[in-house]
Amino acid sequence: MIKLLGFVLVVLALAWGFAWLADRPGDITIVWQGQQIEMSVMVAVTLIVALIAVIMFIWWVIRTVWTSPRSINRYFRARKRDRGYQALSTGLIAASAGDAATARKMNARAKGLLSADQEPLIHLLEAQANLIEGRNDEARRKFEQMAEDPETRELGLRGLYLEAKRLGADEAANQYAERAVEKAPHLPWAAEATLEAKMRLGLFDDSLKLLEQYRLSGAIGKDEANRKKAVLMTAKAAAALDGNPKVAGDDAQHALRLEPSLIPAGIVAAKALYREGNLRKASAVLERLWKAAPHPDIAASYIHAQGNLTSDERLRRAIKLETAQPEAYEALYASAAAAFDMRDFRTAREKAEAAAKLDMRESVFLLLADIEEEETGDQARIRHWMSMARRAPQDPAWLADGFVSQVWLPLSPVTGRIDAFEWRKLERQAGTAIEHEPLTAETAFLSLPPVNAPRPATPSPDVRIVEEQASVPAKAEPAPAAKPAAKEASNPPASRPASRSARPVQDEDESKSWAAVEPFFGRPPDDPGVKAPAAPADDSKTRLKLF
Repeated sequence: MIKLLGFVLVVLALAWGFAWLADRPGDITIVWQGQQIEMSVMVAVTLIVALIAVIMFIWWVIRTVWTSPRSINRYFRARKRDRGYQALSTGLIAASAGDAATARKMNARAKGLLSADQEPLIHLLEAQANLIEGRNDEARRKFEQMAEDPETRELGLRGLYLEAKRLGADEAANQYAERAVEKAPHLPWAAEATLEAKMRLGLFDDSLKLLEQYRLSGAIGKDEANRKKAVLMTAKAAAALDGNPKVAGDDAQHALRLEPSLIPAGIVAAKALYREGNLRKASAVLERLWKAAPHPDIAASYIHAQGNLTSDERLRRAIKLETAQPEAYEALYASAAAAFDMRDFRTAREKAEAAAKLDMRESVFLLLADIEEEETGDQARIRHWMSMARRAPQDPAWLADGFVSQVWLPLSPVTGRIDAFEWRKLERQAGTAIEHEPLTAETAFLSLPPVNAPRPATPSPDVRIVEEQASVPAKAEPAPAAKPAAKEASNPPASRPASRSARPVQDEDESKSWAAVEPFFGRPPDDPGVKAPAAPADDSKTRLKLF
């Protein structure tokens, strides 16, 4: 386009020049060796231009003839090079497609048409052909040769790294990655592999230094670099939490400033502050995180705090979290669990049912089953809540590469990736839940069986002492023994309460027969001791001694 524009400008300039001369006519007289030549200005200019054009043409002809051998040689060399690159391209495509025969054939043709020293891709094609044919040793030797050449060093080291990973030689793979990152810190595969290796070894300072080099190389964005740095500093703080809470707290808070949404960093910072005795500041950190995103780990750290709080204090802290996030499932569940630990079953049931209506999860139905067992002991209702727990979706957990963890980890144990864990809901495996029948509030609460009978209250210590004294075998008295026998026959075992419930002694006969009317079912039998030899007794007396 530029050449065409220049040509047009030259033509326009010539036309303008000739037009300018035509408007200004004149004559030119030349006297040379006694000859006088007269001509107009236009003719003279035309002759000069024609003479210049003839000289340029003659020069072009002479130059073309003079350089023709070199041009012919260059033409055939370019044609040969083009054929070699065509063979190389075809070979690389065949190697990527897994066609070892074509790759080997094209490699031989490319070697004949191109110089291997001038074209490094020939080495790559040969190494790929060896890998496809299963000649891994030869491929590794070729990669080692490429690693010694400065032009192909990174390519050879990557090939060696992949081969080491394939063989499971993680230590050798890490060494190749470190060699690559020394010369080229911008390589993502080398930087990531070296970071992961140093993280596994606990070399957090070296990891942070390498991450900074990686960021300065421009291969990673600022936001991503800050996120990775926050994860590294959180892992460093968690490792130093037991030995040096002060340093751990500083690192965790720095990580939290880099990534305010990183919940594990806030939890580690709060734990460090708790160990320093700074309960107020630690609670403020957790409250700020809780307002941004309610999470069960935040609730657990906040409610239990230093670990020496009473159940009443834990419930008050749980209620405070619920006040901040009244519509959050995690807040209602935390309040229900704290109330259950305090044995406040009414509050625990209210909070748990509210949480279940908000978001039906497995954990809340299991908690309702525990509440039912402790408060009423009604097996039908317990089985109902257990059935709902089986059908409800599983609770969220930390998930990375298919690995489920109850705690956050900086690295994936499967692939070793940094910051791989995400807080996600889990999918139930096929066959573990009732299919084609979604769980609804009507199914969970309207189908709840009614309470048959409340669980008797736990006997007081005084009544328990009376009960233990009454359980001691007394001397056999035939007359009063017949009375409890008749009472036992009129009150079958199915109609008696399962728990032992004591009552005050009313009269002497009832006191003597206390052990006889105490139900046997639901507790281990008392040891009657060794029977003393006595006269044979009738069947009714024998039955009485069993109870």
